[in-house]
Amino acid sequence: MKIRQDRLAINPLQWVASADGWIDPTLAPPLDEQLAVIRDAGLKALHSAVPGDLTPKAYAARLADHGISPAPGYIPVRLTDDDAERRTFRDTAARVAGHHAELGVDTVFLAMGMAKDAERVARPAVGHLADQGRLERVRDLLAEMAGIIRAEGIAPAFHPHVGTWAETEEETRFVLDTVDPSVLAFGPDMGHLAWAGADAAQLVRDYADRVASVHIKDLDLGLAARAREAGWDYRKTVLAGLWSEPGHGNADIEGFVGALPDDFDGWLIVEVDRGARPTPEESVRLCGEWAAQYA
Repeated sequence: MKIRQDRLAINPLQWVASADGWIDPTLAPPLDEQLAVIRDAGLKALHSAVPGDLTPKAYAARLADHGISPAPGYIPVRLTDDDAERRTFRDTAARVAGHHAELGVDTVFLAMGMAKDAERVARPAVGHLADQGRLERVRDLLAEMAGIIRAEGIAPAFHPHVGTWAETEEETRFVLDTVDPSVLAFGPDMGHLAWAGADAAQLVRDYADRVASVHIKDLDLGLAARAREAGWDYRKTVLAGLWSEPGHGNADIEGFVGALPDDFDGWLIVEVDRGARPTPEESVRLCGEWAAQYA
């Protein structure tokens, strides 16, 4: 397996993994500290997330100071009947897509978002309370947001995620099969799909012409299966040691990457939702060592 280093990035979630098995962005160290660690790990691109106190131009300059390029970021949305909240999601999608356009990044991941008290966070990865009518609303929401993103010249890549109303293989296929490819691309996360028992590599093969960029993860597949069977909640599963640095779990990363089309030129973004190492810095370093093997 050979990976294009100029299309390999990291989303350093290690720094924001909270003690309760969730994500807390306030835990992140200053941007320049993160960039120095990422650079020293040999990684050359970063998941784009323009801070509120920087313009896209200033953000790009900060990355460039460390020899790092911007890569696709992430837009989460949720079902809501509140018009003001819906407008906020629309505005956020347009703003983040506009940032990507200014950064010269042509793809952004589009996913359903999570909340700590959500029903599928309490019973994740099994399609809990599946409902066709709700799934159609999810599809319509993703298509609407995708249209807003497209209007900024950016390709929205649908990103199934455990704990949301679009987490299983069946739900993934429904969304992709019922939204026109010219509107919505595909941005699979091999780890979240595997946690939900899906065959991520087969999904990549089946929707090869729509795969825009992907997330690379490693995990303990046996633990994922035990958690699904036992009905563990999202945070319990994460805290039990689900995630690990690439090459340190038993996910078939090579099979997933090997399923990508020969002419694939999208991004591969490494994510470790919760590092298995003592410090986030050590976790990022191991991500860089894994990537260097495939240069």
